[in-house]
Amino acid sequence: MPARIWSTELGNRLVDALVAPRTVYAHCDIPCGIYDPHEAQIAALTVLRMDQLIGELAVPPTDAKPEDRAAYASKLARYTVVKEQHSEKVKQEIRVIWGDYFTPDHVKQYPQAHEMVWKILKQASKARQGTALADAQELVKQVQDFAELFWKTKGAQTRRAPSLQKSGGEIVYPA
Repeated sequence: MPARIWSTELGNRLVDALVAPRTVYAHCDIPCGIYDPHEAQIAALTVLRMDQLIGELAVPPTDAKPEDRAAYASKLARYTVVKEQHSEKVKQEIRVIWGDYFTPDHVKQYPQAHEMVWKILKQASKARQGTALADAQELVKQVQDFAELFWKTKGAQTRRAPSLQKSGGEIVYPA
């Protein structure tokens, strides 16, 4: 009797039935070659804006109505959650560019890149942990500096333009 040969598809289905596949996420490990620090800049500006909004929140007086205290708590919670999400987004965007785009040749040409990335990751955590505007502004500055370095690796000049966002600030673009 001839040996039965399983198709790869059937084998994969059997393995999937026995051990459920887990979901994984990636920018794209093809590699696609499409990288841009723009989203990291927007996320950093969002962190700044959330700190601005938190700073503008008027703490209700002790004799405030329960609905006023609840409205304050709700706004503070929403601003904090958005700040947390965007701090993490900065880190994710920078990690992807660093890990997937930068090559050993880039690092040889721009030896400051490693420390720059490390500082951004630390600054994003610091900005996430507190509400000091200076911390968020420093995050924006570091991400802008990274954007300029990124575009240099592609041989592009850069320009800074007003972000036109409520947080203010600038965005680095390739010229």
